[in-house]
Amino acid sequence: MPTTIVTTPTFARYASRPWDILEEAGVGPLRPGGNAALPTEELLTYAAQADALIVGMDAITAEVIDAAPRLKVIAKHGVGVDTIDVSAARARRIPVVYAPGSNSRAVAEYTFGLLLSATRSLTASHTAVTAGGWPKLFGPELHGRTLGIVGFGRIGRLLAGYARAFGMELLAHDPYVLDDDVRAHGAEPVALDALLSRSDAVSLHTPPDPSGTPLLGRARLAAMKPGAVLVNAARGGLVDEGALAALLGSGHLGAAALDAFSIEPLPADHPLRQAPRALLTSHMAACTPEANQAMGEMVAEDVVRVLAGKEPHHRAG
Repeated sequence: MPTTIVTTPTFARYASRPWDILEEAGVGPLRPGGNAALPTEELLTYAAQADALIVGMDAITAEVIDAAPRLKVIAKHGVGVDTIDVSAARARRIPVVYAPGSNSRAVAEYTFGLLLSATRSLTASHTAVTAGGWPKLFGPELHGRTLGIVGFGRIGRLLAGYARAFGMELLAHDPYVLDDDVRAHGAEPVALDALLSRSDAVSLHTPPDPSGTPLLGRARLAAMKPGAVLVNAARGGLVDEGALAALLGSGHLGAAALDAFSIEPLPADHPLRQAPRALLTSHMAACTPEANQAMGEMVAEDVVRVLAGKEPHHRAG
């Protein structure tokens, strides 16, 4: 019987159907890691037994793929495959499947929540009140402010709709989307540097550069509008986090809200832990029961299809 190794602790956490899909197909689902991602050595050990891998934020490198002689499919329990060496998988003719669109609404809603919380200091007020304080913290209204959206796919477009409902002006940058499509969703298409200089708030919805170079390095962060808010619920590595902490400390940036980081969990000595007006959450934007069920079903169905010799519905690359 084929064995499916599930390394992500969030697979089908709120839905039984994804497990049922695997079990009914007889593909032997096994979750060895419990509630935590597998350490690298354990991942290599389990990969050797796997006909299919269902992974989360695990680094599925060429080493992991080489350690899995039976492997026939890699499924990303998510929408981005930047943590998987797709080229190494392709060299072995191993399909990489994923769940595009499954968490778009969850992430877009959460992103807008981060923006609202950062601009109005909601968490700072909560912390102060629970400690016995009663501060009156002022922050700007979103109506009439300009939101710059970097990456105008499913999530960026949903976010644009929420922002329009609040009366915000919209700028968008995405070299892979036609200008007319951007305008059709109520945003003005602009170059990245123009977006940064004009926006009162900037939200990132794009994959990181494969080279590891941050999209927003120190120079681009410094070029943002004074007092602007930065939101990143996409991927770690998009932002120079040290530079961001410094610009928050200097007061150049008004606030930052981040749900994704270059190293996760966040190290104890990370500069953003001590930065003022920084709202930090634990990469949970996609964590809704609805997204969890949709994501699990999509990847389970494609695992079953590949193991049955069929073409998957959602193949990456």
